Amino acid sequence: MAINAQVHPVAENPRMDPPRLSASYKLTWGVAALGTSLISGTYGALLPIFYQDYLGLTARWISLASLIYAIWNAINDPLFGYVTDSTRSRRGRRIPYMRFTAPFLALTFILVWFAPQGAKDSTLFIWMLVSMLLYDTAYTIIGLVYSALLPEVSESDAERNGLQVSASLFGLLGMILGFLIPDLFRPKAEMSPSFLPLQLSMIAIALIGAGCIILTSFKVKERPEFHLVDQPLKPLDALKFTFTSKSFLILVTQNFMSILMQSLVLGTLFYLADYVLKMSTILLILCLFIPLIIGVPLTQVLRKRFGVVGAQQLLLAIAGVALILVVVVPTPLIPVCLVLAGFGLAGPQTLTNVLFGQVADEDELRSGVRREGAFFGVNALLTKPAQSVALALTPFILEATQFVTRDANQGQIFLNQPASALFGIKALVGLIPGVAMLLGAAILSAFPLRGAYLERVKQEMLALHAEKRARLTNL
Repeated sequence: MAINAQVHPVAENPRMDPPRLSASYKLTWGVAALGTSLISGTYGALLPIFYQDYLGLTARWISLASLIYAIWNAINDPLFGYVTDSTRSRRGRRIPYMRFTAPFLALTFILVWFAPQGAKDSTLFIWMLVSMLLYDTAYTIIGLVYSALLPEVSESDAERNGLQVSASLFGLLGMILGFLIPDLFRPKAEMSPSFLPLQLSMIAIALIGAGCIILTSFKVKERPEFHLVDQPLKPLDALKFTFTSKSFLILVTQNFMSILMQSLVLGTLFYLADYVLKMSTILLILCLFIPLIIGVPLTQVLRKRFGVVGAQQLLLAIAGVALILVVVVPTPLIPVCLVLAGFGLAGPQTLTNVLFGQVADEDELRSGVRREGAFFGVNALLTKPAQSVALALTPFILEATQFVTRDANQGQIFLNQPASALFGIKALVGLIPGVAMLLGAAILSAFPLRGAYLERVKQEMLALHAEKRARLTNL
């Protein structure tokens, strides 16, 4: 189908209103986010400190693992996106992948934390790399199909925002638990720490997370007009439509900045608590996540006032300024900066997937096919390297600023870090992610889906969906 193909509504009184979703539907929708974020939050927060500080793996090996990990991500995300878009099962093209991959996600997550203690660097490297690749494959499949389902279930930005608010609130709960549970069971200052309590807690997290994902997969139903009526695009055509979408390219660039920010902040929060503030990690988490939880439902108010993209820009700017202030304010005021940053982070946490839904709407008018999987897959291709950049950047900056690890201090935490190391930690938590947020807000100024053009896209898309439902009745 040619780009900018004309869409004509069917004549037989098609339903032109987007589906409205019940409160119970939205509640159950968020349960899956609790499961995925419980697992991914734990993974993101604990992985750097577990392998570098606890096991003593050097930055060189961690960076090599990150590089290989990024290459695999460059392959699996768009691949699985295209596969799910092209699936034409009567059971759907998303739900079966979500349901049957959940047990493998649990198993591979558990393997990450059973690296042999005291092994040489090459052994630890192999264990870290293989377990990361297996885990990421399972997580990619589930995360991709869950995200791709959001724009499919309703064409309304308000309904999508409501679903994402539920997912974000449950997701934040999972992320908080992903910090708290490891913090309760991780080794602290012992000379010869035992990892067994931590490993048992990781098993519990894996089983609970997988169970939440499976539960949601039995509640959510796919709309058959998208997997029974649409005909899949050929791979080259799919790539052409994806990479010629200006809206997508602008949004994915901004999202790269958000992923880099989130990975750096989450991956270094334990360092900030232990070495800079010398306070409980739990209190620091509360400073960040309570305003984030407050900000998530308020995105609906901001969306009505400024539109989806305008609300996103405002919140990104708030988060960016607050994070940069972490480096310059007196140490006792750092938690205040995190409070402001937490509120601003409600934007990327809640509104990004709504914006991707708009991108998929516009693309459906160009290609004739609903292709959320392709966009979320290529988005991951282009943004997941931000996680690897953060993972590699953290140990290098810490080493460059003379950070003293527990392993180098005979297994004990070294609280009196040099001033250079404290600055390195604050740069990782504040300066670098703050600048990334401000860049993201500026980039979104060129996003075209707003105002009258967005309204026209929505109306033409509803007409196209009415036509597809009419064709479905004739199959």
